[in-house]
Amino acid sequence: MSPSDNIAQDLTSYFDAKDLARERSLRLSRTIIRDCGAAIRSVHREEFEQAGRLMDRAGTALEEINLLLEGHQDVRYAGFVGDAEQEYAEARIVYSIITAQDMPGPDEIKVGMASYLTGLGDVVGELRRHILDLIRRGRPEEGEACLATMEEIYHLLMVFDYPDAITRGLRRKSDVARSLLERTRGDLTNAMGRKKLETRLQKLEDKLKEADHRL
Repeated sequence: MSPSDNIAQDLTSYFDAKDLARERSLRLSRTIIRDCGAAIRSVHREEFEQAGRLMDRAGTALEEINLLLEGHQDVRYAGFVGDAEQEYAEARIVYSIITAQDMPGPDEIKVGMASYLTGLGDVVGELRRHILDLIRRGRPEEGEACLATMEEIYHLLMVFDYPDAITRGLRRKSDVARSLLERTRGDLTNAMGRKKLETRLQKLEDKLKEADHRL
């Protein structure tokens, strides 16, 4: 076998291993994104055990990706792993907020800093969805804590004023978060006002019924 054949063989082995690791990781990343989306839907339906199982499975898949790509950092940071991390961070944060637990940090859930921040940016939209669900269920007062958390997240995002190449489009997510926050504050204020009015009208109706019974 000639020297060039040896070189070709080494190169082929290297790229075969890289391609295999990429394909496996890509499949796992799609599974993570799918499971995290399902977990968030379960949280909104208050199916917290199911959400926990889905997030645990996603976390295990993320650990497997990191092992597969340990020797292929160029593939690790090609983009699709960051997308999976972002969805995982979003799911974990949404779950913690809605179940009234401490918000996990990036080290705790083992995701990159940029992925964590972009996931945090998407949490604002999920909290708006949760507040609107509470309004529809006639429980707008429970949405005040979530609105306060939305505000905290927005102010936190605004601290990280770095180029998009570093924060992966965080600025756009911050702009969207501001818009969602303003709309949600208006929706919740109106809903709280309607609830107070309905309560007063109910009390007045009860008093009138009592008066009729006395006559």
